[in-house]
Amino acid sequence: MTVFVPTDETAGWRAVAALYHRYFTGLILTVASRKGAVDAGEWMFRIFRHQHHQKFLPGLEKLGLTGLPHAVACAGYHYLSNSVGGVQVEFMRESDTKAWVRFVPPRWVYDGVAICGVPTEVSRGMLRGWYAQNGVSLKNSRLGFVCTAQTTDAQYGLAGYFREYDRDLSAEERLIFSPGEEPPPFDPDAALRLPEGSWPPERLAKANRNYSMEYIRTGLPRLAELFGPNDAAYLGNTAGRLVGLQHYQEIAGILGVTDRSPRGFAELLARFIAGQGDRAEIETDGEAVLVRQTGWRLMSDLGPLAPSVFDGWNGLWQGMLDVHDRFLVLEVLRRQDYGDACTEWRIRRRPRRQ
Repeated sequence: MTVFVPTDETAGWRAVAALYHRYFTGLILTVASRKGAVDAGEWMFRIFRHQHHQKFLPGLEKLGLTGLPHAVACAGYHYLSNSVGGVQVEFMRESDTKAWVRFVPPRWVYDGVAICGVPTEVSRGMLRGWYAQNGVSLKNSRLGFVCTAQTTDAQYGLAGYFREYDRDLSAEERLIFSPGEEPPPFDPDAALRLPEGSWPPERLAKANRNYSMEYIRTGLPRLAELFGPNDAAYLGNTAGRLVGLQHYQEIAGILGVTDRSPRGFAELLARFIAGQGDRAEIETDGEAVLVRQTGWRLMSDLGPLAPSVFDGWNGLWQGMLDVHDRFLVLEVLRRQDYGDACTEWRIRRRPRRQ
């Protein structure tokens, strides 16, 4: 048995960030194409509302934004937190009660030309899930968000402003749409900055990885909540297989894997497992190879999970193996989500069909 110890941690982090980024985009397109625009919007709403409750208030403190006027702090949060994840964002403070944010194309979340297949309901679901909730979480009933542009409507990006009114807002007024209003020019010298000295390059690289991981951590369980475990397994696994097929070459290149044998795929999987922060072991089993993962940082501390969460996630490796060598088989022998001490795969060559 070999315990995998990465020689280049940053390569593993880059591979995890890249693959989970692609997987989230793939999930969006799979839900939109198989279930429809309304369901895709509802799924996105649930993802962002869940993330909001988990991340928003702690994030304000981590980013050094507590004590600022609420409208400024909210725009600053979206500017800084997304910048840490590698997303291009602009921040424009107009006053203490009005501050703009603009997500600049190309949009990270709608990778490449995938944006052409993303319905506007997805963007609206994201805004309803998070931006409309900021005032509620801050216990400021006068704070709302005005969306002035959406990239999914073929506009100049996702843009809008947080505004603190001089009256309490109804639930319907916390998010409104006002296409046509223009944000002021972006001045990077006037924008907020991360706390000095608290975000060295290594921390930023890990944050970029964690940013992508969080969307999968949140998105797969919400599939089961919304569509039930059977449909969730189909949607998650279909997207996983497709993304694995399309991006095997990219991920293998980042991880430095060129060996197309069962051992080579075991190395790829082990390097990825280590990159996401878990323990990986490789063991020879006759002509087959075993890979064990101990810990599942991606889904840690979430309590009982529907089997569809693992089944969807495992589609990534099934798809990647079909490109690595389509005559190999990936068998799941043990699963941590079933209570086993580790997750274990066997990679073996299948007999040729006559």
